[in-house]
Amino acid sequence: MNKQEFLNSSGVQVHVLDFWLEQRWLIPEETPAGVQFSDMDVARAHLIHDLKHDFGANDEGIDVILHLMDQLHGLRRAFAQLQEELHKSQL
Repeated sequence: MNKQEFLNSSGVQVHVLDFWLEQRWLIPEETPAGVQFSDMDVARAHLIHDLKHDFGANDEGIDVILHLMDQLHGLRRAFAQLQEELHKSQL
């Protein structure tokens, strides 16, 4: 989805999105047609909103939380790949 579609889906205001992009809290895909956002970006925007407004996390806290979540998801992917390779080697 393009930037306007993302703004409509996420409910984020333009200046807020620009800040989040600057902070690299969201990293949309760069395409020849322009920046493209995914459903995952919308979900992450909702998470950032919830962290700020429901949990009172400040910008530094959000940086840490998102970094840790990204590491956790990376480790989960690596673990799943390792399990798959182990399963293949046992066949």
